Amino acid sequence: MATAELLLHPVRLRIVQALLGDRTLTTGELRAELPDVPTATLYRQVAALVEGEIIEIAAERKVRGTFERSYRLRAANAIVTAEDAAGLGADDHRQAFMTFVASLLADFDRYLDHGDFDLGRDGVGYRQTAMYLSDEEFREFLGDLAAVLRPRLANRPAPGRVRRLLSTVVMPARPPA
Repeated sequence: MATAELLLHPVRLRIVQALLGDRTLTTGELRAELPDVPTATLYRQVAALVEGEIIEIAAERKVRGTFERSYRLRAANAIVTAEDAAGLGADDHRQAFMTFVASLLADFDRYLDHGDFDLGRDGVGYRQTAMYLSDEEFREFLGDLAAVLRPRLANRPAPGRVRRLLSTVVMPARPPA
């Protein structure tokens, strides 16, 4: 199965997102994070991601006569490459984007459903801005953004640290066709 096809499935994308930030989770922990996903579906999609080498078994331990596996993301494999993206048609991209946005909405719903939310205190925001950049300036901007993010992506969980999600969408603003 192609990487794009693996990653752009709604349940598989949520599994991958649950493992972001160098997390290692058992299927039980994944079930707790994705309570709306039927158990059999979760196991099938985890197996597909393991077979596709998007996630790997990090550890295995015997629990009550069966093996409990912990999984971690193989981040280098969890990328839709430019080649993969070029092979997708407009409808495929619409479906992929809808999957991404639906996942983002589910994350936001979980944040709000927690009850004790305060967007200002929690640093939550959603904004849109427009910039005029040449292709060269845009590549420089992306490099600058990567340079700012890179050292923070290496942070490990620690007291006082909160796992935060940063989602980006970048596209040219074009007039209606």
